[in-house]
Amino acid sequence: MKYLLLAATLLATPTFSQTPAATTAAEEEVGEIIVTAQKSAQKLIDVPVTITAYSGETLQRLGIGQFDQLSAFVPGLNIQEQSPNNPGFVIRGITSDSGSAQEAARVTVYYNGVDVSRSRGSYFDLFDLERVEVVKGPQATLFGTASAIGAVSVISARPSPGTSGNLSAAYGNFEQFRLSGMLNSAGEQWGARLAFAVKKRDGVVPNLSGLPGSNRPAGPKSEDLNGQDQIGVRGSLFAQFSDSLRADLIVTYDGQKAPGTAFKSGNLPPTGGNTSPYAPAELGGSPFSAQVLGAPALGLNRNVWDVNLTLRWKPDASPFSVTSITGWRRFDSLEVFDADGSPAWFLEFAEDARGRQLSHETRVNYDGDRIRGFVGANIFHETGSQRVPFSTEEGTYLQCAARLIPGLPCVDAGGTVRANAATALLTRGAATVLPYSSEFRNEGDITTGGIFADITVLPTPRLELTAGARLLWERRTSGYFARQPNSVITRAPLLPIVDTGGATFTARDTSDAFLPRFNALFRATDRINFYATISKGRRSPIVQLASAPGPVPARTNIPAETVWNYEGGVKAGFGAISGSLGIFHQTYDNFQVQISEGGRVVTRNAGSAKNTGVEAELNARPIPQLLLFGNVGYIDAKIDNIPQNGIFAGQRFRLQPKWQAAAGATLTLGLTETIDFVATPTVTHRSSLFFELPNRPNIAQGPVTLVNLRAGVQASDGRWQLTAFANNLTDKEYLLDAGNTGGAFGTPTFIRGLPRLYGLEATVRF
Repeated sequence: MKYLLLAATLLATPTFSQTPAATTAAEEEVGEIIVTAQKSAQKLIDVPVTITAYSGETLQRLGIGQFDQLSAFVPGLNIQEQSPNNPGFVIRGITSDSGSAQEAARVTVYYNGVDVSRSRGSYFDLFDLERVEVVKGPQATLFGTASAIGAVSVISARPSPGTSGNLSAAYGNFEQFRLSGMLNSAGEQWGARLAFAVKKRDGVVPNLSGLPGSNRPAGPKSEDLNGQDQIGVRGSLFAQFSDSLRADLIVTYDGQKAPGTAFKSGNLPPTGGNTSPYAPAELGGSPFSAQVLGAPALGLNRNVWDVNLTLRWKPDASPFSVTSITGWRRFDSLEVFDADGSPAWFLEFAEDARGRQLSHETRVNYDGDRIRGFVGANIFHETGSQRVPFSTEEGTYLQCAARLIPGLPCVDAGGTVRANAATALLTRGAATVLPYSSEFRNEGDITTGGIFADITVLPTPRLELTAGARLLWERRTSGYFARQPNSVITRAPLLPIVDTGGATFTARDTSDAFLPRFNALFRATDRINFYATISKGRRSPIVQLASAPGPVPARTNIPAETVWNYEGGVKAGFGAISGSLGIFHQTYDNFQVQISEGGRVVTRNAGSAKNTGVEAELNARPIPQLLLFGNVGYIDAKIDNIPQNGIFAGQRFRLQPKWQAAAGATLTLGLTETIDFVATPTVTHRSSLFFELPNRPNIAQGPVTLVNLRAGVQASDGRWQLTAFANNLTDKEYLLDAGNTGGAFGTPTFIRGLPRLYGLEATVRF
């Protein structure tokens, strides 16, 4: 890594062209970016919490267009994208990825000031953005509904004065195709902006199912796995009704029709016998997929609609202002997946997730010379469901899951399915194929309200003291339904789930909480600030209805998970150099974990836990056209090793490496008076991590270092750009996830990370 940065510095010896664009970037990278994490515009260096922020221009320069790409450049943040339907957001070791409609998220995902954290609706494409802010630690007065441990806040670009636009097109290996653009027109009284992004890519994991020589040689041919097919469209309008009143309306659509996820079994081989997750898979799915699972083939069909209306009233010469944000969001997502990761008709599932959300927040801000703050109230209501249909063949399922017939493998070493002979043997020839289907569904109806206040006092010009709190209440109603018919062979349901007899059982509970935060900022000099914070976070209690050994679902009340966060640090900016260093310690009670049981993901109370870490960031511009940047994070996150915590005692948090780092450089060379050469190499590293709790060494990933490169030529005035890009330049093999649903049935599956992706991108701006 250090040699890469040294090489970039040595290349900086030729004569450079100094462009307006380069000057703007220089100002941004030394800490001048403006953020609104504390509900008012502040320089990043003046915010007394640990926060990483990137402008839209920086995201484009780094080639960041998805959440998982963003997380590689933010210490303490990890985002896993199995598919757009199943993202996992991790801040400081705390994972938010449960698809249950009965559970609250731990990590807040905010889109234009509105909570969109519900897992199956939280993914959206990152295009045409103003900035992204990642705030670490509980911030109850800033991000209310799900701010147990931090927030990822995405702010889209608003209409800007004048008429402008851009268009970008890219093509690369695996038939990558990207097309994105923006058209903007705005005056003093009104403005409009339309932006879009289309992304397509063939699957990176070949699927042998349906090919000659496979278990289904007559077809149909299945699509290759882990591909991409998505579109995002956003329309933004603003109206300036008067000098003091402005309204912004933003409507967004995000949709995906992607091929299947490559859950590849580690012990049930495909045709040819290679169980490596980096070799071809053979995922055939169910022959009754359309009738039972809702779609004829493996893959995802997902649609998300979002409407946001923001009103701002700021009287002239008044220290008071009022902001009102109303949001509506709807998502419908159907993903069909092969959970056993093999050619056998064994564990064929779908997830049909639906959600509706409506929220409103009104906030009054005061910005005086020695006192500033805000007070407000919010209401958030959502309804949702998660339906999981299941399809299998009875004899195949029983043989693969229980090995009832000695000597008959589920799939032999060459990848040929043998368990399909089990039905004839178990029924003494009365049947050769016995299709079986079932389903279960959980539902959630959640209403959360709260009042919050935050006040900052400046007893001296160099000292700021902040105190704030949120008082919240919530009502949670959970529902559960299961249709689990008896098997012909066993005369009992195949899954360990009890049929509810056509009824949907419900349970209700209410709760409240008081969540404070305290901050201090000391301006040691005009360029160095020290800060400290104490805050409390909370993940809502869960009214969990699930199956039980009887006709009525079991109700499990999981108590609220609480965390106290203590941290301090320093932020500094010296013109061409800026950076920050933060140290934190967190203590948890009623630490909630998710485990897989019989095809269902359920929540359990793992007891107490602690988390200690250090995060640092540094940006430097030794000469105007060379930018160096880097960050590093260390996190020691474990469940307390005491007997009360049972099987989870001493276990590391899932999806969280101890070490995480990133470094890179952007170099601009003047080739002619009107053309520049621009290159941005980056290196990201993370240490080993576990994918599940309890930790298992075979369900883990070792250290991973990835190298990316973007290089090309551009007009000095920024009017056009031609860029070659390569992600995972060294073609490093690594796992994105492991274990999964198949692990609960004795056949853990593995999902590979993306291989080397490269191509060319052309951009024009006007």
